[in-house]
Amino acid sequence: MRRLPHDEVSGPEAPSIPAVTEDAPLPELLMTAARTLRRRWGAVLEPHGLTPHQARALRALAASDGLRVSDLAAALRIAPRSATEVADGLEAGDLVVRAADPADRRAVVLRATEQGHAVAQRVERARAEDAEALFDRLDRADRAELARLLRLVADEGPREGGSPQSSSSSRGTTA
Repeated sequence: MRRLPHDEVSGPEAPSIPAVTEDAPLPELLMTAARTLRRRWGAVLEPHGLTPHQARALRALAASDGLRVSDLAAALRIAPRSATEVADGLEAGDLVVRAADPADRRAVVLRATEQGHAVAQRVERARAEDAEALFDRLDRADRAELARLLRLVADEGPREGGSPQSSSSSRGTTA
């Protein structure tokens, strides 16, 4: 798995990142939690030789009867060129195959192989176990409340008055 410069670094060259404090602003807390999840997700994927994009793509393909690259890109919310690169990596690992689309023989669909399905299941189990370990410090009520709050924060749908909240309105400015 490819490591990025900001991934876990230990020793004297490790960057000094201040600990999260009681008075840390919400955006900092959320970003710290996201970095923790990304680091843990990378550790879960490493034994399987997958990147996060490849794992997401494999999950989507294992749950389908086959997807065109454009449909995979839309499902992952990435550019079709990026989806092609992800598919190439999965194909090189014998986790997916390209086949003619039965509905249009000029088109190609990606399908998870038997090995791809097995890897997707192992990754999903490992991810669920890791999530359970991470969130084990929260009781059931705290988990439900965290899920509720994150859904509210992640929702970009209409606000009171029927229009989506824009970044300018969230800062108290007008257009």
